[in-house]
Amino acid sequence: MGAAKTNPPVQQQRHSGSGAVLAALLLGLSLSQLACQPHRRSDRLTVASAGRIASLDPAQASTYGTLQLLTALGDTLYSRERDGSLKPQLASRQPQISDGGRTISIPLRRDVLFHDGTRFDAAAMAFSLRRFLRIGTQSYVVGDRIQAIETPAVDVLRLRLSRPSSSLESLLTSPYLTPVSPTAYANHQDSFLNDRFIGTGPYRLASFRATQQRLVPFKDYWGEPPRNAGLDLINLSNSTALFGALRSGEVDVLMSESIDEDQRLALDRRAEAGLLLQSSGPALQIGYVTLLSNAPPLQSQQVRQALAYSLDRPLISERVSHHQRRPLRSLIPPSLRGGKPEPWPHFNPTKARTLFKQAGYCQGKTLQLPFTYRSNVPSDRLMALTWQAQLRRDLDDCVQLSLEGVESTTVYRQLGEGAFKAVMLDWGGSYPDPEAYLAPLLSCTESSGEVCEAGEAVISGSFWTKPGLEAALRRSDAIKGQPRLQQLLKLDAMAAEGAAYLPVWLVTPKAWAQTDLAPPEFNGSGQLQLARLQERR
Repeated sequence: MGAAKTNPPVQQQRHSGSGAVLAALLLGLSLSQLACQPHRRSDRLTVASAGRIASLDPAQASTYGTLQLLTALGDTLYSRERDGSLKPQLASRQPQISDGGRTISIPLRRDVLFHDGTRFDAAAMAFSLRRFLRIGTQSYVVGDRIQAIETPAVDVLRLRLSRPSSSLESLLTSPYLTPVSPTAYANHQDSFLNDRFIGTGPYRLASFRATQQRLVPFKDYWGEPPRNAGLDLINLSNSTALFGALRSGEVDVLMSESIDEDQRLALDRRAEAGLLLQSSGPALQIGYVTLLSNAPPLQSQQVRQALAYSLDRPLISERVSHHQRRPLRSLIPPSLRGGKPEPWPHFNPTKARTLFKQAGYCQGKTLQLPFTYRSNVPSDRLMALTWQAQLRRDLDDCVQLSLEGVESTTVYRQLGEGAFKAVMLDWGGSYPDPEAYLAPLLSCTESSGEVCEAGEAVISGSFWTKPGLEAALRRSDAIKGQPRLQQLLKLDAMAAEGAAYLPVWLVTPKAWAQTDLAPPEFNGSGQLQLARLQERR
């Protein structure tokens, strides 16, 4: 495979002897491991992840780590359970929909206090929503759907919509819409408050640094109190440091984002051996390639489709992640749409060669394609090396990749400028609904033919659209049930035909915990439920 990094094959653990002997050995090994670990110095738990937390303001949140922290410090109107059901949180009951789907009334709890002691009510929720719509860096997730926010009673919030929206209920579970205290944020109605947070959640913030946050239980919390005495969240700089901290017992729980694949596999094996606990959440993060469709050479749909056939996802999954990142041929995580069809083609080098030939390549002319990967994301680099080597093996006379590693913040900043011909990215919807995946990649408000000139397709770096696509996208958000499912599948198929995006893999969030804790739990949005972490009883 040429220059591709070849990871060692998964070594299957094989044991002999009876089940009882095996259980005894594992128990003994676990006790031995516990004996080697330093005893926790306090009743507080330490949870580790990667990446600095730059801002605690829900209006400026963007990273997985920040959103995870906000779920501990704040509440949302509703939450998604693992079975997909909508559970009232700050709302007291399910939303009431009227006026042909254009009005949503949300009854609110009356027993909720902010961390500063002020009362949560409809006016406070309206304050927070209006603030997010006014200054939120991710306010596009709401789009133009909310036309007016009303407070007909102290415990009733009413949203007037510009159009019926079947995804709005899921949007109300997003941490972006976490309410903040109007009193505490009075001087920050139009600016961010980065280093403090005054919300309603089960924890209040005791101290904040970009690399460490201390959380203590909020004694006046309206709901079930935290099952632990408090949390210290630490953010380490690299995968090796995180891996070592869990192995040495310095941290109680480790979240999986930014852990190198080899170390993730090693932790899985330790969990299989009974030395750690492991839990998984719903797979809601996708990895994909964006192709620049408004400039040579990828303005040719034929070339983009040839690349779609050239991608050997099973091989990439094996070499990059030991099969932990599942191959994906859809922009929508399969768990969200209730169906199996994945419209992007399977690996077919013969078909790819045919398309490349039709586009004028493979006959003495080779497509030289720059491929950018995020240099600070290890799995991106491995993916790029593997695809480059695989193309060298299968289609070397048709297409060759030249690789360039660019730090992720630079990639994000230059994406909408059309700076990258092909670039590896990932995406996790801010709420568990297909709309949260399709709209940020496909929505386009101004276009010329199949070139998007303004809208999310520009910001995402593809500049691709198709006549009728935006209307189909809006129609999918106006209907429900099986008709909506069919419309979503139609949209996914349109995107596959355009081939401006190449889905690559699906990522499952994980958490590993020391064996003296109860197994960690995830909610239906893929967030670790920090308030439920506890010592085993």
